[in-house]
Amino acid sequence: MSKIFTPTNQIRLTNVAIVRLKKAGKRFEIACYKNKVLSWRNNSEKDIDEVLQTHTIFTNVSKGQAAKKDELQKAFGAKDETEICKEILSKGELQVSEKERQSVLDSQLNSIVNGVAALCVNPETRRPYSATIIEKSLKDAHFSVKMNKNTKQNTLEAIKMLREHMPIERSRMKLRVSFAGKEGGGKLKDSVIKLANTVEHEEWEEATLHLTLLIDPGQYRVIDELVRNETKGKGLLELLELKEVVESDELF
Repeated sequence: MSKIFTPTNQIRLTNVAIVRLKKAGKRFEIACYKNKVLSWRNNSEKDIDEVLQTHTIFTNVSKGQAAKKDELQKAFGAKDETEICKEILSKGELQVSEKERQSVLDSQLNSIVNGVAALCVNPETRRPYSATIIEKSLKDAHFSVKMNKNTKQNTLEAIKMLREHMPIERSRMKLRVSFAGKEGGGKLKDSVIKLANTVEHEEWEEATLHLTLLIDPGQYRVIDELVRNETKGKGLLELLELKEVVESDELF
């Protein structure tokens, strides 16, 4: 009885999301679990094994054709397969049907609009714009979501584009940070100041340093954790002005 021969470089996979990257004149693809690619790009999924169906790199996932080692070496150098997969994940294009693509784009755009509304204000009124105004302005500016970028990157691109079409700027939070010199001294002070946009006031009250800062809202948690860790819980953060800042889970 004759046997059916299956090429050793062919691997059959089903129900996959394909990410494709063209490099060194070749097409490389990886097979991922559906809905996991965007989770990886948004940093909500950090386990690569939860994203990849296999660490094999393909020239054609649908036909099960695995890439040859010399092709990978020429395109990616001495990287191992997992590192190559990560590069394709971050730089490649997600292959989806038109219906799936539109659903993903709509979801991404909604997240971007809400992100811009939470992070930015009208500099003339110091008040946030509504999500409706942000969405309309992005459409008027012909903004398009880039599938190979995560929500944070797309949101920053959106803010940059909107600045060319309307008065808009990142919101600021005024914060007072206090700690004793012996609980961090110059090292903690320098670390905190690097995270601020502006130092409005600095004064010593006996052995305690008080810093009044303007920061991006997303830096609040970073500074809070830094001061708590360095002073073993003895430092103090006071929110002086929330002003135009919208209460939200700060994105950045």
